[in-house]
Amino acid sequence: MKLLVMKHQAIIVDNETNMRKALELLLEANCPDIDICGSAASAQEARGLLKSRDVDLIFLDISMPGEDGFTFLRTIPCENYGIIFITAYHGFCLLAIKASAIDYLPKPIDATMLKEAVARAVHYHQLRKQQAEYLKIYRESLLNLLQVLQSDKQLITHITVPDQHGFKIVMLKDLIYLQADGNYTILHLSGQNTLVTSQPLNEFEMTLANREFFRIHKSTLINLNYLKLYAVDAGDSAMLSDGTLLTISRRRLDEFRKATQPYLHQPSDH
Repeated sequence: MKLLVMKHQAIIVDNETNMRKALELLLEANCPDIDICGSAASAQEARGLLKSRDVDLIFLDISMPGEDGFTFLRTIPCENYGIIFITAYHGFCLLAIKASAIDYLPKPIDATMLKEAVARAVHYHQLRKQQAEYLKIYRESLLNLLQVLQSDKQLITHITVPDQHGFKIVMLKDLIYLQADGNYTILHLSGQNTLVTSQPLNEFEMTLANREFFRIHKSTLINLNYLKLYAVDAGDSAMLSDGTLLTISRRRLDEFRKATQPYLHQPSDH
């Protein structure tokens, strides 16, 4: 007896005809639970599809002439859909998307990455339908992303972190330090709160590039705003404002001293 596969309705929004056709073929070959119910060459066409179709997922090209993908999202109730960005962008734009824990696919699209992104998007879209808190966090993450990308300063102020219950939004100013724990990362927050996530420390380091964070050890990333002193007598350690003492690896020591010049004047013997 053949099992019925539950189909999730999706649209593709990309100004490139070849890209839309290629993605549709990839989805047909690799994602049997996705039904492409329409494709659009512009944001205007996409809005028309959303009015006439019951859509679950949107595969959205970021860089479209006229009205780009981010501008398009501002014109729709974006939290109602699972968004998967399609992008050839690198740099800050991609960092901001990662920090918001929104799924994306780099061009050219890889079949394995496509399957993984679709599986995540479908799973969390279903959770958001069932639990209002997940929907609230997703909406806030999308709005934070759009606000950051619109800002002239282009500074990431929040990160969306997956945990065992779904996602949590963390303000960077509340993040004291991060520690690797096997395949997990422990986030130590102000107020003596902690958050455990399956996201590896390396990903946090990349996301927090060009911010006030420094990796003092292979297992430790600290927020320099919480650095109280550099303790020589404690075997080259960093003391944070909450009293935590963390070892600085020898190979990072010179770079640490340079990075902390705006924060500390000299090492302490206490």
